[in-house]
Amino acid sequence: MQAHSGGRFRRRSKALRRVTGLVGLVLALAVLGVGYSAFAPTGNSAAAGPVDAETIAHGKSLFDTSCISCHGANLEGVDGKGPSLIGAGQAAVYFQLATGRMPAKANGAQMPRAIPVFNQQDIDAIAAYVQSMGGGAQLPGSIDIANADLAKGAELYRLNCASCHNFTGKGGALSQGKYAPPLNQATNTEIYAAMLSGPENMPTFSDAQLTPTEKLDIIKYVRASNDTISPGGYDLGGFGPAPEGLIAFLVGMGVIVSITLWSGSRS
Repeated sequence: MQAHSGGRFRRRSKALRRVTGLVGLVLALAVLGVGYSAFAPTGNSAAAGPVDAETIAHGKSLFDTSCISCHGANLEGVDGKGPSLIGAGQAAVYFQLATGRMPAKANGAQMPRAIPVFNQQDIDAIAAYVQSMGGGAQLPGSIDIANADLAKGAELYRLNCASCHNFTGKGGALSQGKYAPPLNQATNTEIYAAMLSGPENMPTFSDAQLTPTEKLDIIKYVRASNDTISPGGYDLGGFGPAPEGLIAFLVGMGVIVSITLWSGSRS
């Protein structure tokens, strides 16, 4: 009888330990989830407010007349013409339309910047319609760089952007006929939208990778690098020491050859 009771006790004790461990695991996961949601940055933390149905309807009418042939009636995309816009987000649509890259004039390795086809109101309407159909990254309600950190922006730009756009935002060539465009023509909103959407070969920078504050810091550096006048004269496009070194080499070699020829003629 005692052995039977001891076996039952051990089984109950083992089952109790299992239940206790399971409850502890659930509680730990719950605490971890709450902590992450409280401290992790979210992509929509600074997103603009909801858009009225009339604006979305206006955007749909514009989409149906100007975009549907390449992106499909339900934004699913058309093979050989245009990608799906489901999940592309308001920021991506704003960038493409505001910079005149869309509607595309012709297929190519990369769409160049052009004069926008739509006005600001129409751009906002089309972007709102695409956002309503599949969600995605949204621009914040306002982009103010007055209090942004220029020094921090310079550091972040050097780490994340300079390899393609050059240290002063002059742009540069990439592979297969593509290129990183110069940033002097881009507005603050366009730069922010590009960081959110990652157009062409550019990577996407979510708010988990670059916080909204850090994005503003980068924009402030871009503005400063484009607005600063070089006190030393012509800066050769801001391409760094390579052009200066080439000119020094050519001039120096010219002087050396001239001296050599002069010395030979004297002899």
